[in-house]
Amino acid sequence: MKKLIPLLLLAQSVMAQTPTRKFEPVNFSQVTITDSFWKPALDVVATTTLQACIYQTEVKTPRIRNFEKVARNKNEKHEGIFYDDSDVFKALEAIAYSLKNRPNADLEKKADEWIDKIAAAQLEDGYLNTWYTLGKLDQRWGDMSMHEDYNGGHLIEAAVAYYNATGKRKLLDVAIRFADHFDSLFGPGKKHWVTGHQELELALVKLYQATGNKKYVTLAHWLLEERGHKYAKGYTWTDWRDTAYAQDVVPVREQKEITGHAVRAMYMYTGAADVAAITGDAGYMQAMQAVWEDVVHRNMYITGGIGSSGSNEGFSNDYDLPNEQAYCETCASVGMVFWNQRMNVLTGDSKFMDVLERSLYNGARDGLSLSGDRFFYGNPLASKGQHFRREWFGTACCPANIARLVASVGDYIYGTTGSDFFVNLFIGSNTTLKFGKTEVPISLQTNYPWEGSVKLTFNPKSKVKFATHLRIPGWAQNEVVPGGLYTFTDTVQPAFTITLNGKPVLYTVQQGYAVINREWKNGDVLELILPMEVRKIKARPEVKQAADRIALQRGPLVYCVEGADNDGLAWNFFLPEKATFQTSFQPNVLGGVTTLQFQAQVVHIAENGTSLKTETKSITAIPYYAWCNRGQNPMQVWLPVKLKDIKINYQ
Repeated sequence: MKKLIPLLLLAQSVMAQTPTRKFEPVNFSQVTITDSFWKPALDVVATTTLQACIYQTEVKTPRIRNFEKVARNKNEKHEGIFYDDSDVFKALEAIAYSLKNRPNADLEKKADEWIDKIAAAQLEDGYLNTWYTLGKLDQRWGDMSMHEDYNGGHLIEAAVAYYNATGKRKLLDVAIRFADHFDSLFGPGKKHWVTGHQELELALVKLYQATGNKKYVTLAHWLLEERGHKYAKGYTWTDWRDTAYAQDVVPVREQKEITGHAVRAMYMYTGAADVAAITGDAGYMQAMQAVWEDVVHRNMYITGGIGSSGSNEGFSNDYDLPNEQAYCETCASVGMVFWNQRMNVLTGDSKFMDVLERSLYNGARDGLSLSGDRFFYGNPLASKGQHFRREWFGTACCPANIARLVASVGDYIYGTTGSDFFVNLFIGSNTTLKFGKTEVPISLQTNYPWEGSVKLTFNPKSKVKFATHLRIPGWAQNEVVPGGLYTFTDTVQPAFTITLNGKPVLYTVQQGYAVINREWKNGDVLELILPMEVRKIKARPEVKQAADRIALQRGPLVYCVEGADNDGLAWNFFLPEKATFQTSFQPNVLGGVTTLQFQAQVVHIAENGTSLKTETKSITAIPYYAWCNRGQNPMQVWLPVKLKDIKINYQ
């Protein structure tokens, strides 16, 4: 007889524990973005990026054709890769978010057309996967590494998003049938399953939130509990199980270190945090905190990117953070945003939003070109000019992934409990929330990240009391990142100020938030002013690739030096210890950015060809996310401070 305990107990008690969510994120559909930094990106995604995804999905690749083939039932062969279905679903999810932000009848018609084809390809028992349905149906659910449930997870996420955006149930019903099919085969007391690519766990929680059906949380919890017990024995993918490639060496609640494939890890830990927040599972909460510290304290790039190794698309050794060879997959940075939001909701601690902001503005945003139709799969922190943005990829997870993140950025700005209001990101926007019986329209105005003023205007019809929790970024308080992997080279007195209607206001500090608990009236203006000086950053000595180098940061943005601004060169200088920085907003550069200028010692090969000469010259730095939008050219984030570290031979 199978070992059913604690599995039966899991099924009986998973929903009986006390939920631990500290607040609920305000859904993007309740937020109107007015921001001068993010709204242009949303508009580009709604037009150019999604059209690129549609073109590649329908015309250039066989992704939609595979669904059509299943519906025709003519014994046609599958074209492409076994996880291609997921890219269709991610694109649909991005379309759903975009339709809410920017209604478009033609785009919605295209989405409905795709949904009809997906629904027509679903089997009567709920199974949906074109790779197996086209000629390999007898092999389905036989190899856990083949992404069947990964594809299904993205189906569920797309379905929930499209239902929330449009109210249309067709894709949601397809997703429910798929989830019920999976549940009929796997779960407490049924067959074991340890997915090769996590995703279904977090998707099932979303399905529970959309339907109220508790069995989906039970199933998500069970999937997490399956790991670390060698249940994969006898399958074809035991090699990666043995090497921790998919986080399967020890049970989830016993994990303390980040291992393996970065994207798979992010999706799994997002799902684990979701389950912990709903069930109150203390073991998961402790494990998530331990693994998060391992990531942020020892394995995260200054850009918020993760996954240094290309060989396993993931993690190697602690502090191994190469620059030019950095893998830093865009999808992994997207996953960092997902996971850190869940950790913030789980704990109420702003440090998770600090990391989310770093990943969002730097590591993730870098994955999408300013034009919206070119993409980075990996995001290096240095280049000799060999890197360039591509139109598409054979494995095309990143384009639709970054599209859905940008389109749903409204999800990450606010939170509420009904008596508390959380401001997590400083993105110009409007929302209306209810405190008690009183609706409160709220407007956030800012020119962040270029300027440090953040104004919140409250307009309740009648006075109402609630607590406003205003995140004070760690970087504004002399902390680059939690854990000290990176630190500022100097220490300055925190210079942020908070005023109410132009006058200083009393506040308390709770878990990184300034809390103003008062009765709010119509027209109240709460203003946070953050310091926007250029700060120099150094890494811990264990990070050998950043030895004798510094990085530059202003506000939430990490900067780099790119050849396009510096006579085609980016590796031929070193930064004097007492360098000073001038900033200027350039509206016609890279869509409008604040650039940094500083004097550095530039090194050239002398006329005799055998010696070096130096001269003082002005160098320009740009935000890292904007590099490689003007063609291939050299770039570096970590700037040398000594002559010996200049790579003059790279020019």
